[in-house]
Amino acid sequence: MSDAIHDEKILILDYGSQYTQLIARRVREAHVYSEIHPHTLSAAAIQAFNPKGVILSGGHRSVYDAGAPDLNPAVLALGVPVLGICYGMHLLARHYGGVVQPSNKREYGHATLLHDPQQPTPFPSFFKHVSLQATRPWPNKVWMSHGDHVTQLPHSFRVLAHSDSGIIAAIGSRDDRLVGVQFHPEVNHTENGEQLIDDFVRTLCGCRGLWTATGVIEREIALARQKVGSDHVILGLSGGVDSAVTAAILHRAIGPQLTCIFVDNGLLRLNEGDEVMATFAQHLGVKVIRVAAEERFLSRLQGVSDPEKKRKIIGHTFIDVFEEEAKKITGARWLAQGTIYPDVIESAGAQSATATTIKSHHNVGGLPEKMGLALLEPLRELFKDEVRQVGLALGLPPRMIHRHPFPGPGLGVRILGEVRKEYADLLRRADAIYMEELYSSGHYHKTDQAFAVFLPVKSVGVMGDGRSYDYVIALRAVETKDYMTAAYYPMPHELLGRIARRIINEVKGINRVTYDITSKPPGTIEWE
Repeated sequence: MSDAIHDEKILILDYGSQYTQLIARRVREAHVYSEIHPHTLSAAAIQAFNPKGVILSGGHRSVYDAGAPDLNPAVLALGVPVLGICYGMHLLARHYGGVVQPSNKREYGHATLLHDPQQPTPFPSFFKHVSLQATRPWPNKVWMSHGDHVTQLPHSFRVLAHSDSGIIAAIGSRDDRLVGVQFHPEVNHTENGEQLIDDFVRTLCGCRGLWTATGVIEREIALARQKVGSDHVILGLSGGVDSAVTAAILHRAIGPQLTCIFVDNGLLRLNEGDEVMATFAQHLGVKVIRVAAEERFLSRLQGVSDPEKKRKIIGHTFIDVFEEEAKKITGARWLAQGTIYPDVIESAGAQSATATTIKSHHNVGGLPEKMGLALLEPLRELFKDEVRQVGLALGLPPRMIHRHPFPGPGLGVRILGEVRKEYADLLRRADAIYMEELYSSGHYHKTDQAFAVFLPVKSVGVMGDGRSYDYVIALRAVETKDYMTAAYYPMPHELLGRIARRIINEVKGINRVTYDITSKPPGTIEWE
């Protein structure tokens, strides 16, 4: 089987930066495959990875701290280009005899980058609009986040850029094979940062860009056919993006050998169950077994108000229902999961103190071992944005692919306190109105996550000529790039007013609507 999409690889060594996964995503955006590994990766493993280039992530420590991670000589022995970001730049400078010291002008946040246009640079696309002229038309803002800086260059290096406060902001070896930047090009706060990473990957490392959605699909189809043979595969279909794309890939690969089990737990959004069946069973011809399990889930949740207990009950009940249905399918040897790359990174967290931790949800966690099935994970190398690209390339509806994240426990964690059918029905209808208005106004795709929350408290209102005593709905909408931090979305007041009026007028039982303006931190995106 051809594996051309992995012929070009960039190795990212994690030194504890909160932005490490963003580096990998930027490399992938340049259509080059990348993997994140702990900085403790052995010399043999580094050599076996055979990368076209290496990126050293930032980190919160100083190179002079006791026990601070050092640069593995095996990286330099590869003879490939190396990009050091922040802490990674300090490692390169110190390794070759430079001096790194704490700065009297510590820079956290935005800084202006200054570059001498006469100085050659390995990052032409990034630096093309930057100069030392005070009246330059395109000032380049970059994101700094470290107290140390390089005060003396190694003899074999030259300065590529300064910040406006005089700190060395970028360095490079005379042959341009080793480069370092004091700032973080991977974050959105750095203007044209993606161009710097693209320059490194394409220009310095010589990568052509083989990592594409089409290439991923072709490889995973071939791999699934090779692994599965004539066996049967079971997949837990949730309606979310990951399981949907997994189903589409496997259906194209093995057709009738795939059976999806869709557990309708009574905690889905309005008409979601019917939409899932229409998309997969009717339009794509996927074999889907729909299990109506609302009563079973709600009965187990009766009287439970603790969020963590609710999550566990929903998860365990899902496993029970799924396992019962799976036993009815003869010849099944494989269990497919929509595991994506951030889940893989999270699993590595137990092995490395500096591995990136990303929140994830496994719909069928624990089932492969329990049921004695082999695991099939066609998305395990992909970030969420790549999963969406693959889904679109497979022909899945754009509205499904670009849908905001939905928690595994569904409305169970968007109903505060005890979960009741009455509450779920009210929330479903209110949330549907909210989504309808966001779509029609063009604000849905301007937000990164939006949803309604049911508050099990009543307030006094006036409906017509009478007094009402009904429940409260809270609306939530946030802007975020990585879901680790989030800012509330500044929804237009006129739009909020229209949404509130519709919910109160059309959903009997709701007489008050509020808007959540809490950012993360201190709050979380979901309420539970």
